[in-house]
Amino acid sequence: MTIAVLFITLFGCMLIGMPIAVALGLSSVTTILLFSNDSLASIALKLFEATSEHYTLLAIPFFILSSAFLSTGGVAKRLINFAVDSVGHIRGGLAMASVMACMLFAAVSGSSPATVAAIGTICIAGMVRSGYPQSFAAGVIANAGTLGILIPPSIVMLVYAAATEVSASRMFMAGFIPGLMMGFILMIAIYIVARIKGLPSQPFPGFKALAKSGVIALGGLMLIIIVLGSIYGGVASPTEAAAVAAVYGYFIAVMGYRDIGPMKGMPWKHEGEGVAAASVRNLFQMLVALPKSVFDPEVRKVILDASKVSMMLLFIIANAMLFAHVLTTERIPHTIASAIMEWGLPAWGFLIVMNILLLIAGNFMEPSAILLIMAPILFPIAMQLGIDPIHLGIIMVVNMEIGMLTPPVGLNLFVTAGITGQNMIWVIKACLPWLCLLLGFLMLITYVPQISLFLPEYIDQLKGY
Repeated sequence: MTIAVLFITLFGCMLIGMPIAVALGLSSVTTILLFSNDSLASIALKLFEATSEHYTLLAIPFFILSSAFLSTGGVAKRLINFAVDSVGHIRGGLAMASVMACMLFAAVSGSSPATVAAIGTICIAGMVRSGYPQSFAAGVIANAGTLGILIPPSIVMLVYAAATEVSASRMFMAGFIPGLMMGFILMIAIYIVARIKGLPSQPFPGFKALAKSGVIALGGLMLIIIVLGSIYGGVASPTEAAAVAAVYGYFIAVMGYRDIGPMKGMPWKHEGEGVAAASVRNLFQMLVALPKSVFDPEVRKVILDASKVSMMLLFIIANAMLFAHVLTTERIPHTIASAIMEWGLPAWGFLIVMNILLLIAGNFMEPSAILLIMAPILFPIAMQLGIDPIHLGIIMVVNMEIGMLTPPVGLNLFVTAGITGQNMIWVIKACLPWLCLLLGFLMLITYVPQISLFLPEYIDQLKGY
């Protein structure tokens, strides 16, 4: 009866169009009032504890702020230029460069829709101008954008780590090789299609131009080294690295590239100016601009937008944690786990069932909400079947990638439709061939655990664990 009331209330609220956060909270409160001895005061306390007890969750607003500065500050444009100079000369190279740019931006943003918006706005129009079909360009970007939640740092991985209390650092390590592998699979598929359809390539700009674009893009690329290097090297936790990323994102956008803020458009060096004089002038300008940037409209808008996204996501997480609390106190995961174990399902059979459930859920819910609802249920079962918790997390994240591309709630579909000006049916058709690659990749990740576990285990060996 408890399980029935909890899930009927949840899905009933969602069907009538109630926001997912409110539906999670209302179904949890209803179940507590009807079947639990907990008081209303304990509900308020649990909502507070949901976001204050999980130190890992503090990384989410910092990564969102960092992503907002980098998306607004023109880092994406410079990463794209570097990617085009690197692989644009290969047949279908502009599309491959778009995938490479998505991989690089994913490593500094942690968000899939942000990756599609930042890279797709420039690359889709560029590919169409170069002779690529618009549907081909849209499908490539929408699918490559899903790497935003697989290549670390990833907000979705942080949510999984908080929901299951596994190491966020190990999740980031585990996502690195699968993320690179998925990017290379997309590139290989693009090359094959390009050879068949005769898609164009760009002339090679030369090693000097490649080195120049690499140096210009270094401001964004350094964030990858700072964040992942500090986490993998054991220097900082994901939360500490996220705080550094937010500060670095601010400085590189406002003081470095100068695309926003009080120094916008100021040149680094005037014609005929010496290096020493330019250095002194720039240092003085930065010192003057630093306090001014606090009141700059563009900087304040970036911070406000990031705050809105953070509050929305943390509100969903708080209500989902309350939902998970109800599941735990009412022993619902234990009951479901016992029932499944009685069926005698082997580990491989359970993984098939889990993938089907997650793919269905991905059609209707946002990835963070799915993980916070499903992880407390699936995690105990996986542990009893001997499935590694980190491997389980990567499987769930890849499922969430696919959910970004399935209607009616596929976030990447909406972003791509907004960029191209096309309707949802057109975008879905454009994404469908590439979605088949993702489904094949899901099977590979599911049944070859060493793809996910090799890097964390290797780093543990280096550290002597």
